Amino acid sequence: MAERLHDDHLHFRAAGTSLVLDCTGDLLPRVLHWGADLGDLSADALAHLALTDAAQVMSCSLDEPVPLSVLPQQSAGWLGTPGLTGHREGEDFSTAFRVRSVRPEAGDGPVAHRLTVDAVDDRAELALTLHIEVTRSGLVRQRATLTNTGERPYTLDGLLLTLPVPGQATELLDLTGRHLRERAPQRHEFTLGTHLRENWRGRTGIDATLVHVAGESGFGFRTGEVWGLHVAWSGNHRSLAERTPAGVRLLGGGESLLPGEVRLAAGESYASPWIYGSHGTGLDELAARFHGYLRDRAHHPRSPRPVTLNTWEAVYFRHDLDKLKALADAAAEVGAERFVLDDGWFRGRRDDTAGLGDWYVDKDVWPDGLHPLVDHVHALGMQFGLWFEPEMVNPDSDLARAHPEWIMATGGRTPPAARHQQVLDLGHPEAYAYLLERLDALVTEYRIGYIKWDHNRDLVEAGHSPRGTAGVHAQTAAVYRLIDELRSLHPELEIESCSSGGGRIDLGILERTDRVWTSDCIDALERQQIQRWTGLLLPPELLGSHVASPVAHTTGRAHTLDFRAATALFGHFGIEWDLTLASPEERARLAEWVAAYKRLRPLLHTGTVVHADHHDPALWLHGVVAPDRSRAVYALVQTATSVQSPPGRVRLPGLDPDALYRLSPLAPGDRPEGPTGFPLPWWHSDRVELPGHVLMTAGIQAPAQYPERAVLLEAHRV
Repeated sequence: MAERLHDDHLHFRAAGTSLVLDCTGDLLPRVLHWGADLGDLSADALAHLALTDAAQVMSCSLDEPVPLSVLPQQSAGWLGTPGLTGHREGEDFSTAFRVRSVRPEAGDGPVAHRLTVDAVDDRAELALTLHIEVTRSGLVRQRATLTNTGERPYTLDGLLLTLPVPGQATELLDLTGRHLRERAPQRHEFTLGTHLRENWRGRTGIDATLVHVAGESGFGFRTGEVWGLHVAWSGNHRSLAERTPAGVRLLGGGESLLPGEVRLAAGESYASPWIYGSHGTGLDELAARFHGYLRDRAHHPRSPRPVTLNTWEAVYFRHDLDKLKALADAAAEVGAERFVLDDGWFRGRRDDTAGLGDWYVDKDVWPDGLHPLVDHVHALGMQFGLWFEPEMVNPDSDLARAHPEWIMATGGRTPPAARHQQVLDLGHPEAYAYLLERLDALVTEYRIGYIKWDHNRDLVEAGHSPRGTAGVHAQTAAVYRLIDELRSLHPELEIESCSSGGGRIDLGILERTDRVWTSDCIDALERQQIQRWTGLLLPPELLGSHVASPVAHTTGRAHTLDFRAATALFGHFGIEWDLTLASPEERARLAEWVAAYKRLRPLLHTGTVVHADHHDPALWLHGVVAPDRSRAVYALVQTATSVQSPPGRVRLPGLDPDALYRLSPLAPGDRPEGPTGFPLPWWHSDRVELPGHVLMTAGIQAPAQYPERAVLLEAHRV
């Protein structure tokens, strides 16, 4: 519990994080320190920290130092990106909030400390409430609620919350990508000016950065101090890294609002998304704070993550009961625990040009409904799941013909089509009620335990009829409400967030879903990178990762079964392959990997994710270490041909330096496929024992492998 200290300086501490706030006077809170734990500090020490933080007044500047608050204001002299932009018919464009109360308190659940700050601007007739929290895992998160206390409407254009970073943060890392190639990293110098990542897609975005990182030059997964920011919102949003000539460096984020999208009438309020900040020594520690927070939530998935077979790449739209029953038999044979029927089951849906919105089982394909398949799946001991894309509609559908006014549009024109579909406007209460009724009825009738909730296009000219006013904010809020209401009706239902694969991955949607479909690309080589960088935000149990067919449908690459399975192992393991075409030997080998996943998931889905910073970019090592560091599983992944052979030594991160560990290859990933017939002398020995500090510092000689191969290694504390 943080105390209200002398001069209103507050120090929150949790899991190696310190957040020091200056709440003196009536200005909005200023962050004096965000980062590594400062230890116990007296009231005098905090006051002196504030004193030493004050900047000099320089030539050709304002006569007083300019404070940077968590919501920067030009009225305080801030001339960088403003924290609040809006107006009242051109008036009140600049605010000067004055704090009325500061209320620190102990948190509960995943939150260790809470601070609520109430402020007002009497002249602009606005009230502001700031919520600042530190989680038990060491994240800092904040959000703001703005209320119009005047009689005239107030138009909000944007609200940005910030966290400062120190001068040693000289390099930026963010992520970009495209469909089938999400989460591609890019790095560059933290130069003067603003590096803005703004998304106007109406969903989180396939090219979304997920975490906007600033750090020491050359930082890696294990080295260099880093600070990162995430915007927990599934609609339009922005994050930025800004550096000013006055020496200020900050990270900021918030929702991106379309013109006129938030217009507050008298007494109405707008609540911003949560903005999360994480720091650490290396990206692994930064990610671990996000993972720890997610795992601390009461609604985080607790049951073992079931092996999931999805039918999409096995049958596509070719739905046939006998074929699907045979596929379910094969899935059960290899150990699958969940069977998900993908797109193509509903009325008029023989390809992707028609039927979206008509959420009734197609009697032409399923004369007895889905019951024969569902009963067969349940008889095999598997859970049944079903694919939906509730927010979308094909113009060639009964729904669109009956209710063209439910399609999002503006300006009297239809937006450009994507995948032959438009967006269903959930701002219409009737459209919302129709979807809720259909989803509820189908989940009830077919005892559906799992929904793959898809969203296959960006929102273009997303207007709300009949006036065509901007509707992305309302659509995002309505989707959240729809999922929440459906889950209240079916508390045991699990939902996957899929959006052309990885297009809707953020902590807003994950407050109400149980995993994400990480990418539509299941090529194991591509997935190594996609999962590596999505893991900056999400732990393995939330990353849907499937074993694909021998030749990847999205890239045409051929990979061994062991490489495909070793890649899927470090996520929520599943299968997306027509197993009826697999050989008996392939099924038997896949069953070994399924059994290994079931043995290892208690570790993989609770442990700490680690990566080695290796000198050879063609050799990756990643793994998961048990919370008590008694055990670890590592994957040595040869992504390409190395410039040196043999590959050399690689360190095993995350172990207890003072413990003794026994190393052993881990079946079924214990067979290096390499260019030599002379295996490593130690690889098949069962008596290799070394202290943790030796394994983390000197490392071990990695086996030579062909490119696009992987082997598994296990470390047990002796």
